[in-house]
Amino acid sequence: ALAQRLDLLEPSQEFPSAAQAVLSRNGQQVENAQVLRTPSFCAGCPHNRSTRIPEGSIASAGIGCHGMAAFMPDRNTLPVSQMGGEGASWIGQAPFVDMPHMFQNIGDGTYFHSGLLALRACVAANVNITYKILLNGAVGMTGGQPIEGEDFSGEITAPHVASQVHAEGARRIAVVTDDPERFAGNREQFPPGTSFHHRDDLDLVQRELRDWR
Repeated sequence: ALAQRLDLLEPSQEFPSAAQAVLSRNGQQVENAQVLRTPSFCAGCPHNRSTRIPEGSIASAGIGCHGMAAFMPDRNTLPVSQMGGEGASWIGQAPFVDMPHMFQNIGDGTYFHSGLLALRACVAANVNITYKILLNGAVGMTGGQPIEGEDFSGEITAPHVASQVHAEGARRIAVVTDDPERFAGNREQFPPGTSFHHRDDLDLVQRELRDWR
């Protein structure tokens, strides 16, 4: 329709044939590419490990790079929610499914933006869910901008987040890191009962949290 109207404004001998060539392609099926690449994380990204869950479990994605786990069959991860709604969908799903527990991935950028609200709602609804909050000190999805008030080392943020979710009513808190000794000097800043683990033990920690009552 646009091509026909443009020709009325300034008729030319070349335009009708060029427009017809474009119009003739409308409705034609385009052959799918034979080589497809599944979206994946950058080399060295902690999401490569953090989005893995124990066999027999399910997880939910959210806004952030970890949302790509929904495209990876081996991660058994449900599609993304809106920003700040991570985990809240489990409130409505849990009463109607046989699965007793769900993991929810969330980055610290989303957590500080609005993700805490969904966690608060899950606590109020008393659903069985484990939030896996990745603390990397940056909003990775949009270029790695620092989060206001957060130290890249994680030494400040980790106890703050742990204390915050504890105050909201989280019943079990585990800190998983590549260097557990990083927090050896400030563990008193964490809530009582907080455990510390090397990231090599992530699968064992997740199994324990999944079955924790």
